[in-house]
Amino acid sequence: MSIQNSPSETDVFIAEGMIKTFPGVTALEDVRLSLSKGSIHALLGENGAGKSTLIKAITGVHRLDSGRMMLNGQLFEPSDTRDAISRGIGVVHQERNLIPRFSIGENIFLESLNAHPLRRIDYNKLFRDARVWLEMLGVDADPAMPVHRLSVAKTQLVEIAKALSLNSRILLLDEPTAALTPHETDTLFKILRQLRDDGVSLMFVSHKLEEVQEICDRVTVLRDGKNACESQPLKGLDRQAIVRLMIGRNEQIPDWSARDRSTGTAVLQLTNVSTSLGHKEIDLSVHKGEIVGLYGLVGAGRSELAKSILGKFQVTGGEVLVNGSRAQIHSVADAVRQYRIGYVSEDRKSEGLVLMHSVLENVGMPIWRRLAGLAHFLTNGKIRKHTEPYIRKLEVRTPSLDQHVGNLSGGNQQKVSVAKWLAAQVQILIIDEPSVGIDIKTKAYLHELIRELSDNGTALLLITSDMPEMITLADHIVVMNDYQIMGEIDNTRDYDTMSERIMTLIQGEEPAAAE
Repeated sequence: MSIQNSPSETDVFIAEGMIKTFPGVTALEDVRLSLSKGSIHALLGENGAGKSTLIKAITGVHRLDSGRMMLNGQLFEPSDTRDAISRGIGVVHQERNLIPRFSIGENIFLESLNAHPLRRIDYNKLFRDARVWLEMLGVDADPAMPVHRLSVAKTQLVEIAKALSLNSRILLLDEPTAALTPHETDTLFKILRQLRDDGVSLMFVSHKLEEVQEICDRVTVLRDGKNACESQPLKGLDRQAIVRLMIGRNEQIPDWSARDRSTGTAVLQLTNVSTSLGHKEIDLSVHKGEIVGLYGLVGAGRSELAKSILGKFQVTGGEVLVNGSRAQIHSVADAVRQYRIGYVSEDRKSEGLVLMHSVLENVGMPIWRRLAGLAHFLTNGKIRKHTEPYIRKLEVRTPSLDQHVGNLSGGNQQKVSVAKWLAAQVQILIIDEPSVGIDIKTKAYLHELIRELSDNGTALLLITSDMPEMITLADHIVVMNDYQIMGEIDNTRDYDTMSERIMTLIQGEEPAAAE
C-alpha cells in the first residue's frame, strides 16, 4: 500500500490519478504528486518505475490517458514543451537535449532565439549573457564553441545552464549530477538552494541517495508505475527506509576487503604513452583479474585516454602492450576482434548503442562474427542463448528482446550497453561511468558482475566520477589531472582516508601514507 498525503495550501503543482500507457507497458498507474513553493522534492524509483514518464507528462512531451494536473490552482494540460515553458516549467532531462553543432550560447538561449524572427541575432550579447551562466556553474568554456566539442560532463552543465536561464518557477531535474564530479555537484547544489530560497519549486531525480538526503526536503517514490509514497517529508526517513520504498527490501552492501592483483605479466600496459590529444608520458598497467580505477575531475583526460587505447585517437609516442606484446590498434573494431578489448562508453546514445536496433541485436553485436563461425550462419536463437542470461541478470525492463533500444528508459539503455560486453567475454574491459542513470538495485548487481568478471580473470580499467563506487570496486587507483598522471594509490577501501588522498593528489600534492 502506498503512503499518501493530502495537498497543502502551499502546493503550486498537484497531479492526481495520473495514468499513462504504452504498447505492452503501463508506465503510470494512478500516480499522485504535489510540489510546494520553495521546496526541493525528490522523485525516486528504480529504472522503469515511471519517473521520466511523469516528467514528460508535466513538460508536455506525453499526454496523459487519464488523471489531471493543476498549476497554481488552474487546470494544467500542456499541449507541448513550449507551452509548459511559457507556464514557467523548466526541465533538465536525463538524456541531453542540445543541438550538437550549435554553439554553447545558442543552446543556452535556444528558446529565445526566434522571439524576433526578422531581427538579427546579437551574438556578442548572446555570448556575454551565456558566459554569466557558465561562470555560475564553473564551466571554463568559450560560449561560441560548438556543443559537440564538449565532454559529457560539460554538456550536462550546459543543459543545466539552459534550464536555469529560463527563470522557471518550477524546475524539474532528471539525474542532473549523473556525469558531474563532487566539486561540480557542490556548485550546482549551492545554486539549487538559492533557487529554493527564492521560492522556486524543484523536483530532483537521482539514484544517489546521499545527494537526495543532503538537498531534498520532501519525497515521492514510484515502484512499478505506482506510488510507494506520495509527497511526504524526507525528514525521519533514513537510507534503508528509502531503499525499502524503492525496491521492497533492504539494500545489500558488499563487504569486499582490500586485495593485491598487481602480479605477473600485465594484460594491458601503457609505457611512456603520448597522444594527439595532449597526454604525455603515461605509464599504466592492468593485470589479470585486477580492477584499476582512473579518477580525476572533468577535463582530466580519462575518457580520452581510454579512447586512445581503443584507436579512436592517435597514440603519438610510447607503447600500448597487450599480454606483453606491442598492440597495433587503429580502430575499436581492431580492439574488439584482435585484442578482445571492450568499452562501456559514458555516452551510450552516441557511442554505446544503436537506438533503432533491438535489445537482442545491440547485446549480440560484439559476438556476431564469433557466433557465425566459419559457416557464416547466424540465428536469433543462437544470439539469444549467449546474451539472454546477461540481459536477465541486469534486469533490463523491456516488453521483449525485439524492442528498439531507443524506446527504453535511460537506465535500461545503460544496462543494455553493459550487458553486451558481459556477453562478449572480453579479456580487457574499459568501463566508463558504468552506473550513470541506473538504480540502486541494478548498481549493486553491476558491482557484483564487475567483481565476478575480475574474479574470473578479466582485466578492468574503471573510470568513474562516483567516489564511493571507485573506492568500493578498484584495487588500485590512478589519479589524473590535465592529461597527466598525478600519482597512484593502492585502495585500502577506507572511504575517508582514500577520498582525502585522492583529492590531495589531484591538487598536485603528495598524499599522506595510508593507515
